[in-house]
Amino acid sequence: MRRVGVRSPWTAFVRRNLLSMTRQAARAGSRATAEVLGRRPAPPAGAGDWILGMVTGLSGMGRYRLFRPAGVRFGERLPLMVMLHGCHQDAASFAACTRMNVVAARERFLVLYPEQDRLSNPQGCWNWYDTKSGRARAEMALIVRAVDQVCMLYPADRNRVAIAGLSAGASMAALLATRHPERFSAIVMHSGIPPGTADSTLSAVGAMRGRRATNPVANTPSSMTVPWPPLLVVHGDADRVVSPHNGRAAAHLWAEAANAPVSRQRAVQRGRRHPMKVTEYKRQGMTIATLVQVDGLGHSWSGGGPDERFSDARGPDASRMVWAFASRQFARAGT
Repeated sequence: MRRVGVRSPWTAFVRRNLLSMTRQAARAGSRATAEVLGRRPAPPAGAGDWILGMVTGLSGMGRYRLFRPAGVRFGERLPLMVMLHGCHQDAASFAACTRMNVVAARERFLVLYPEQDRLSNPQGCWNWYDTKSGRARAEMALIVRAVDQVCMLYPADRNRVAIAGLSAGASMAALLATRHPERFSAIVMHSGIPPGTADSTLSAVGAMRGRRATNPVANTPSSMTVPWPPLLVVHGDADRVVSPHNGRAAAHLWAEAANAPVSRQRAVQRGRRHPMKVTEYKRQGMTIATLVQVDGLGHSWSGGGPDERFSDARGPDASRMVWAFASRQFARAGT
């Protein structure tokens, strides 16, 4: 992982200007939202700040939200969790669905929620499959720019960054992790489709139904020198939107890339929550991929907020699993 060097006067100048633009965008966005709704919307649950930001790239402009827990001390650097929403979601609804801000407030880490532009996809889906036209690459670039901007403007530790997503967000997170493995310490796919399974809208539909094979992913300059970050897959066996076949395919893709055999499978149930089967793939004692198959879970964030769309409060708490998995990778990388 790359280390942060001493900031130059030029970096400080850029940082001040980016912070100024971000604050202006936040004020403008808050005013526009208040005008539309007639009131200021309440931020998602979690003791901290809910910050609006904007980032620009060759493909245009993107918005994001950042959760910063309360009480950050001067000079403190916190881990960063990047959360990519699914279709028909935005940053606020995804934060409410996952309740990740509550976990972040307790465990003290930042949460970045990039938002897909509705002009890029009317349903708010990330175009993870559109690799031929360059749209997927452009969206990845905006997400990476958002990570860089947050690391410059806020107390984020570049060396402790994890990425997670739901559905299309999970597929985009996995694509990012294979194209830019040096940027992330951990990757979590919840109900998504692995890279190498689709390259068009039609093939994406077939992949969602479990009718597409997953091909080996072509090496990039980064992935040839840096191994893919460890993967956690969470998928419900009652998912009728994205076939559970894709969760197994994602774990197998990671395992095959690292030549990691199945280590063990165990059954787990916590209280009255849905039971789950946990399968680990290890190489030389190191966990390469973990597959969590949740019994009775549909196309929903496991253990999410009650009464939230794309959330099943009866499932095991995926947000806690995500943080536990990521924090283990941060600790391992620091040793």
